Amino acid sequence: MRLAALASTLALALAAVPAAAALPVGAEAPDFTTRGALAGNPFRLHLEEQLKQGPVVLYFFPKAFTEGCTLEAHAFSEAADEFRAAGARVIGLSADDYETLAKFSVEACRNAFPVATASPATIKAYDVALAQKPELSDRTSYVIAPDGRIVYVHSAMDWRDHVKNTLAAVQAWKAKQR
Repeated sequence: MRLAALASTLALALAAVPAAAALPVGAEAPDFTTRGALAGNPFRLHLEEQLKQGPVVLYFFPKAFTEGCTLEAHAFSEAADEFRAAGARVIGLSADDYETLAKFSVEACRNAFPVATASPATIKAYDVALAQKPELSDRTSYVIAPDGRIVYVHSAMDWRDHVKNTLAAVQAWKAKQR
């Protein structure tokens, strides 16, 4: 019985530890193409094309319509104007299918930014597989400069600091460009 309690405590402790993103600041972000939705409409995402328009906040989330992911999407939508003012695009990625993401883009993202499907290859390339369910992504946000280099990484299952931290990173990056 004590062994089971110890194993349970250890499992909870490990689950609370934030995931360490394998792509460090300065690394080149892997290019990919996928599809998703913006305001319920089809959206084709090719990272290289998006970067031609400025920095990209690429945030991975585990599952649409779960509490943390919905709250995070609301927070990103509320900050969408600030990201745009800093010249950045916000794009959410998860392993969800197109139909789910089309609905999520309207209801949770409030038509403010696109969400797209992260393929198993993309999840692997960005090293964001959720430890407990590797077919899903963990919660990791990358700020990627137009040259394709990662300038900021935040990997934590608690959604609350992702928006604040990525916005600050985008604003700091923009200030350095002047």
